[in-house]
Order: sequence, then structure tokens, then C-alpha cells
Amino acid sequence: MIDAKTDLSNYTSRAGGAALGARLRRLSERIDREAAQFYAELGVEFEQRWYGTLNLLDQFDSLTVGELSAALGISHVSVSQTRDSLHKAGLVETTADPEDARRRMLRLSRKGRTLVNRLRPAWAALSASAEALDREAGGVVKMLDRLERALEKRSVCDRARLFMGAD
Repeated sequence: MIDAKTDLSNYTSRAGGAALGARLRRLSERIDREAAQFYAELGVEFEQRWYGTLNLLDQFDSLTVGELSAALGISHVSVSQTRDSLHKAGLVETTADPEDARRRMLRLSRKGRTLVNRLRPAWAALSASAEALDREAGGVVKMLDRLERALEKRSVCDRARLFMGAD
């Protein structure tokens, strides 16, 4: 049991690198929550996880779930869940791939195209605010790039094995 004198408010900061994943999740959730507030103030029902898919479909007209997964660097399952959510909202539609009828292509529906056109100024404002935030924070994006490259060289699991003497 935690007594009243124990300060839990800054656990992840005090835990340092051991809580790296928790801190990244916390920041991601905060950014998503604040972006959702921005969309709500604009009177738009929009889930932040939709952005990458809608933006790519706007740029490339139609893509498969696999192509979206590769472009976004997230799992096929994650993109499939986003696709289902976008489909339920009426923002995308699927068609058979003209080159391979077994594959399904996603594209913006008329409602999706209208929403993307409406959100372009909001996306530009969010992008500008993110760039300003990155500058203020000292280039976090470049640090995240370095973190991703380091993980590509050796996973967290492999690194932990080294410290356990297993590798």
C-alpha cells in the first residue's frame, strides 16, 4: 500500500530509461488528446489515428492495407482496425485491385474526400505547431530517428539479454 507521503506523480521521469516506453505512450496519448480537442473545437469528429491513412489515400488515390502498413510503419492488424473504423464512419470504400482481384484497395469515399478537403488547413496548423514544438524541445524528431535506427540495429529484447548475460 502506498502511503500519503509517496509521490507517484513523476514516476516515469524518475525511472529514466527503464520507463522509456511508458513515457513515449504518455506523450503520444497527450498529443492525440490535445489534437482531438482541436478537432472538437472545429466541430469535427475525427480520430487522430485516421490521419496517416487519410493523408496517404489523398496523396495516392488508392492503396492496399499492406501498402498503408508499410508506409506508416505499423502493423497490418493496426491498419485493418483503422480501415474498419474509417469504413464505419463512411470515409473510405474498398474495391478489388484491378491487377489482382484477391486484393482489396482502399480509397476515399465522397464523404472522406470532403472531410480531407475541410481538414487541410487544420492539418497544416497541426503540422506547423508540431514543428514549432520540435524546435522548442531541441529536435526530438531527429532523436526519435536515432532511437529507431538503434532499435533496428539491436532490439530491446536483445539488449536486455546482453545485460542478463544470456548473449
